Amino acid sequence: MSTEDSLTAEEGKLAYTIIESLLDGHEKLSDLLVVMAHAIDEDTLKALAGTMQWEAYLDSKRDLEQTKARIDELVTRLKAHENA
Repeated sequence: MSTEDSLTAEEGKLAYTIIESLLDGHEKLSDLLVVMAHAIDEDTLKALAGTMQWEAYLDSKRDLEQTKARIDELVTRLKAHENA
């Protein structure tokens, strides 16, 4: 990758803040789902947990764990770029 193709530190910070905002929204949605799960009866919860949408949500949560590792790598690279 040439220098002109690389992100500047400012662009990297902007990307990080966007990603951080999206992750925060996802986490808040997860928290809301937990509260809602406690508010519905057991039969409804079982029915919900058996849907494709629920499986997709769980897959998304697993993917998010990998994304967090990539974000840590981005932060490390941004810091190295700033200190260079």
